[in-house]
Amino acid sequence: MASPEGVSELLVRWSNGDQSALEKLTPLVYDELHRLARRYMRKERSDHSLQTTALVHEAYLRLVDQTDLSCRHRSEFLAIAANLMRQILINYALKRSAGKREGGQRRVTLAEATGAALESDLDFIALDKALDELATLDPRQAQIVQLRFFAGATIEETAEVLQVSPATVKREWTAARAWLHRAMTGDG
Repeated sequence: MASPEGVSELLVRWSNGDQSALEKLTPLVYDELHRLARRYMRKERSDHSLQTTALVHEAYLRLVDQTDLSCRHRSEFLAIAANLMRQILINYALKRSAGKREGGQRRVTLAEATGAALESDLDFIALDKALDELATLDPRQAQIVQLRFFAGATIEETAEVLQVSPATVKREWTAARAWLHRAMTGDG
């Protein structure tokens, strides 16, 4: 990947409305976008109709359509891309389950619910609902989950993006994982 300075400069230009900056930025972060997509697709069923590269491209098309985007850091950009990929997969899951009476829901293990593992049975619909609920209760914790779990940001990168201390990120990351576990498993 290119230097953080080059990526940051392109992000600022893109945030200021320069669409050509996105065209220059994409090849620089393509490998990381592909890594995010592979991470998501590993959690999907093996016969999923959407392929990794198609997920990257669909997310790219949605990024191009963003008009009120404001990101200054690589981690923020990856969080936005990860969130778009999450939404794409949720939409696919909702379409797939729409015709089924039982909804096609999959069980989530304790490790998956807490973000400790990235196995293939993650229920994106349940996670999305739980994350939306967390966002209403504590928006910063929801942002931390998006940055850490979905975008793969480090504690330090997350702290920089959110402009808080790494200790705050660690504390709230732990609390958010516990809250998501309770919300997704029904454990009191």
